[in-house]
Amino acid sequence: MNPKSVNRIATTVINSLVGVVVALLALLISYILVTGLPHMSLDFLLSPSQSYQAGGGIRDQLFNSIYLVILTLIISFPIALGAGIYLAEYAPKNWIVDVIRTLIEVLSSLPSVVVGLFAYLVFVIKFQVGFSIISGAVALTIFNLPLLTRNIEDSIKSVPDFQMQGALALGLSKWTTIIKIIFPSAIPGIITGIILSSGRIFGEAAALIYTSGQSAPVLNYANWNPFSPDSFLNPMRPAETLAVHIWKVNSEGITPDANAISSGASAVLILVIILFNFFAHWIGKKLYKKFTVGEVK
Repeated sequence: MNPKSVNRIATTVINSLVGVVVALLALLISYILVTGLPHMSLDFLLSPSQSYQAGGGIRDQLFNSIYLVILTLIISFPIALGAGIYLAEYAPKNWIVDVIRTLIEVLSSLPSVVVGLFAYLVFVIKFQVGFSIISGAVALTIFNLPLLTRNIEDSIKSVPDFQMQGALALGLSKWTTIIKIIFPSAIPGIITGIILSSGRIFGEAAALIYTSGQSAPVLNYANWNPFSPDSFLNPMRPAETLAVHIWKVNSEGITPDANAISSGASAVLILVIILFNFFAHWIGKKLYKKFTVGEVK
């Protein structure tokens, strides 16, 4: 068999496998949206959930998910930024750095439920923080940090070497070159990675069952005191997120319209994650054009 025939067969097989994956993904998303969109409404998004009566919404769960994403990024991004810059520009090529990279890979491959159990034992039990948003944010930081670090490292390394060499030749220090030239050029990739990791955080459930909890206390959105028990800004309160709410309704929900709530909440979750991905692509293109005066297809 000649090389052209082998290449044609291999290309056909690969395209077929990709088509199967895309078809399965489209079928899954379509099923969730078709069954969930009829149950979505403004009242559903803005009403609190109900434990026993029909007609509950997902207001607090949706806010808890967004709040958790923001808090997790506040904790993880500065650490990941420092680690990514170090690994990309300062880390020597030795066995210690190789071990660090291996540990990052291992940490990023851990199941989220394992991370959740670890955070539960350490923060909820050992340090007696209890089921809270801050416990959930720390758990999400543990498995989000390696991915964000690798994304920042790769974004910095993708900047052409001649920019660093040219800046150093002009007499700029390495740190000034990184902050003023390399980092701005890497911002599009970094922002894209942040938004994509936000989508993963938003859809996480396993780690949060053991850390942020499975209850959603009634919140007072007029109370801006973060130390008040009923304040929506209080990071020490338990917080059932949207993904955990879907799991809970499906597993032990006793409301008459549990299926409708689960379908509607699943549709909201899918739509938000899709928006995260589209927004990441859009902002990546805009920032790439701004910093490189180039075009992205």
